[in-house]
Amino acid sequence: MADPYRLSFTTGGLFIQESPPVAELFLMKRDWQEARDQVRQMNLLQVRTAAAATRISKEIVARLEHLDVGELEALVEGNRKDQGYLLWAACSRRYAFISEFATEVLREHLLLRRMVLSPIDFDAFWSRKALWHGELDQIAESTQKKLKQNLFRMMREADLIGDSLQIQPALLSPALAQLLAKRGKEELLIYPVTDQEITRWLQ
Repeated sequence: MADPYRLSFTTGGLFIQESPPVAELFLMKRDWQEARDQVRQMNLLQVRTAAAATRISKEIVARLEHLDVGELEALVEGNRKDQGYLLWAACSRRYAFISEFATEVLREHLLLRRMVLSPIDFDAFWSRKALWHGELDQIAESTQKKLKQNLFRMMREADLIGDSLQIQPALLSPALAQLLAKRGKEELLIYPVTDQEITRWLQ
């Protein structure tokens, strides 16, 4: 059997508003624990309870830790679209389930010119993965539904799908594409882009 999936992405979406300030704190401190503590002390996330602040800051840091310094700087300085793409990359690196869905379902749909995603696509993907990941069979139906809702929310927030679930080809800026391409081709497969675009970015 394959390694168990991490499935703790039930909290929030991409955290596009909240993540850049956290990244900026880390770039100043160069210490994730210190950055996370300061986020809570300053109530940077503007949440009502200490428990929520702890949970959300922990989740944001767990994702941002997968971005290198250059990517974090791009997150802080970039426009809204690039921020969404970078946070999608962070989520995909943190969660193999998301990475595999992005590559095997989202991008594959684009390549096959099937330009609308469906919740049924998620259910079919889940059933397929359950053959190799027994932990998926243990997940409560309500949790599975929440994971589905949040994954589709993340894709919308990253501008990868529209409100009607139509797939929106990723429009990575040349600078961001080259930054991501430094890690290799796999880093680009999580976006709905063509093979030709990936080849161009890797040159």
